[in-house]
Amino acid sequence: MNEKLSTSDFSAWLTALKAKIHAIRNKLAFSLNAQILELYWEIGRDIAEKQEKSGWGSGFIERIATELKHEFPEIKGFSRRNVYAILQWHKFYAAKYPFVPHDVAQIPWGHNRLIITKTKNIEEAEFYCRATVQNSWDRDTLEIQIENKYYLKAGKSTHNFVDTLPEEQSKLATQTLKDPYNLDFLGLENDALEKAIEDELTKNITKFLLELGKGFAFLGRQYKIEIGENDYFLDMLFYHVELRCYIVIELKAGKFKPEYAGKLNYYLSAVDTQLRKTGDNPTIGILLCKKKNKIDVEYALRDIHKPMGISEYRLTDAIPENIKTQLPSVEEMEREMERWETVNNSKINDYGRSKDD
Repeated sequence: MNEKLSTSDFSAWLTALKAKIHAIRNKLAFSLNAQILELYWEIGRDIAEKQEKSGWGSGFIERIATELKHEFPEIKGFSRRNVYAILQWHKFYAAKYPFVPHDVAQIPWGHNRLIITKTKNIEEAEFYCRATVQNSWDRDTLEIQIENKYYLKAGKSTHNFVDTLPEEQSKLATQTLKDPYNLDFLGLENDALEKAIEDELTKNITKFLLELGKGFAFLGRQYKIEIGENDYFLDMLFYHVELRCYIVIELKAGKFKPEYAGKLNYYLSAVDTQLRKTGDNPTIGILLCKKKNKIDVEYALRDIHKPMGISEYRLTDAIPENIKTQLPSVEEMEREMERWETVNNSKINDYGRSKDD
């Protein structure tokens, strides 16, 4: 007996089917990537061993690449440049591992090549491998994070998460925060006021979300909270999908003061009371300030029972005085431009006359 399938039932069934296909495709892609990296590891190991025993030089690499491309024309990745990269990649990790490290095996080859050319040691490289997997970074985003020294900033914020959050959430929250936050994409000078910073952060919210990291959803700026007969406005309000909690970000265009922690604590209590739903974890506060003294921050957070972290932010760095004195003045630059134009115009005229001759 045929029963008529409702539109909603079909839609739900089709959605589930698509999700299953996506999951299988991702699993196949992951498996293929791991197999390629295993192959590259063996190629790199064999080449390294042969070079060590036989003393063959760079011509050896070129010959291998030529032979492999001839034998396997359908396989990309056997150019001289890539074979050399395979060898360097193997040597980079072989100093510590006899096999492809777990975190390394989870990211594409292009990401791997970028990491070993941009990082200084295995610890830093593995950190970026893990971060790539956790945040689903494409190669461009990974390169930006390396250039912004994410490795040196992640988890460096001064906070009280260990005392105010369950262990697992505390670890994730610690990994989520950075210090300092790089806000130079705003194009503001270091003496910019809070409102100007907040305005530009809102205009550049996509870039700010990238700097914050995976999981942040922007809910609004100057978010209104009513307490009794008074209105309060949170600088920026977010929800973090992995931490499953609201996050309040307050901006201070100056040095940290202990009273800032008390005010943020007040806001967190209000959000927990008015916005937090069943299943949400305690609201977290992030205070971004221009400068902070670590001892001041630790004392301020000592008796705070709401989870919060204090980080610095960086805008456009001022030019150090010793470098300033070496830079040409505006007048010198103008004179140099005039001289350059005169020389080039003369060359153009000489070239025109030589053609006529």
